Amino acid sequence: MQRKIRMTPVRLLVLGYLAIILLGSVLLVLPFATKSGECAPYMDALFTSVSASCVTGLVLHDTYTYWSTFGQIVILILIQTGGIGFMTVVFAFWRLGGKKIGLKGRTYMQESVNAPMVGGMAKLTSTILLGTLIFEGLGAFILCFRFVPDFGWGLGIYFSVFLAVSAFCNAGFDLMGINEQFSSLTAYSGDPIVCLVVPLLIIVGGLGFFVWKDIKDNKLHFHKYTLHTKLVLITTGLLILIPTLIILLAEHDLPWGERILSSFFTAVSPRTAGFNVLPLNGALRIKEVTLFLTILLMFVGGSSGSTAGGIKTSTLAALMLSAFSLLRGKRSVECFGRRIDEENVKSAVQFVIIYLCFAVLSIVLICLFEEDNTLYDVTLTDVVFEVFSAIGTVGLTLGMTPYLSIGSEIVLSLLMYLGRVGCLTFMLSLRTPNAPAAVLPLEKVRIG
Repeated sequence: MQRKIRMTPVRLLVLGYLAIILLGSVLLVLPFATKSGECAPYMDALFTSVSASCVTGLVLHDTYTYWSTFGQIVILILIQTGGIGFMTVVFAFWRLGGKKIGLKGRTYMQESVNAPMVGGMAKLTSTILLGTLIFEGLGAFILCFRFVPDFGWGLGIYFSVFLAVSAFCNAGFDLMGINEQFSSLTAYSGDPIVCLVVPLLIIVGGLGFFVWKDIKDNKLHFHKYTLHTKLVLITTGLLILIPTLIILLAEHDLPWGERILSSFFTAVSPRTAGFNVLPLNGALRIKEVTLFLTILLMFVGGSSGSTAGGIKTSTLAALMLSAFSLLRGKRSVECFGRRIDEENVKSAVQFVIIYLCFAVLSIVLICLFEEDNTLYDVTLTDVVFEVFSAIGTVGLTLGMTPYLSIGSEIVLSLLMYLGRVGCLTFMLSLRTPNAPAAVLPLEKVRIG
């Protein structure tokens, strides 16, 4: 007798993103999706669809020069759907259709946004959709003051909307190939509008939907926030302030005005957005310390329940607090007069270990695949940077992405997918419920 496969919320999340990716790849492979009018190779379309749906930003072709307006709009829809979560979109259409959402639907929505409880899903969905509309609309409006004078009304508004959606969803796609292919936002390194609006959209999108709701409910009363919100805000603030100061000291070749704006932008963007205003390759590329700092920031990413990837700020905070508790001789992990559940700390450790295992395996595979690459001089730094950019759903690259072999493209596609759905979530989706195992005898091992 065959066992019936049960559709759990975790499996629906994993399969849902896969369905969106496949649909996007079919649309992008159509002849009118490219400016040349020829069908894009399916692997190129699939890679782009994965990158957009998983809000990464790694590309094999420049978005503006290769894809037609239709292709660009498909990419934009994939970014928006992947950014706020496909279940959020489905949930919204259900409500607009006047359909009542049962417990199962709310459970699926809970898993999609990593909510702590099933209750309040309808209100949370409204908050997500309204907040997304407000922030993206406001960001696009302000960016128009820069892009309309540069490109005219039509293209200026279009570029502003595209960049605002991409920045808020932490995607890293842009249309600045109109200036120079793969140039990202380097032409605006000293522009206050671009260098302030884009990072602010990235920060807001990366804070997480629960943080929004908490701030909305409690305004600026910090003491009323949940422990999660407090940890996210403090960790995010430190991950912006400290790297900004380090980059400010490192990139001393720039004029002061451009230096301050670029340092702030460069400190924010690696937390899974994928834009850059300072060149990452060539003779004028960023200093090694900035490069290393970028990798660390890509590893951390944004916050849980947000548009961002990485191990998440709350995970980092839980691990750091656990280490401090050990040094202080505390039995439990404590912060702001509260104890953090031991299961949370255990999950954080498990998640980081699985995350690193996937990253290390991918580095080994790509090094093997690119050993005989004659188109690009691949170094270990390039590979490490590319892997953490993919699994962290960042989208930054040192320039090797367009020259990768099919094997490396597949590895990076899988990493982007795992980075969006979550490595731990993916592993749990493969697990089948078993009967509870017998409790085995306890024995200690020596650690450290």
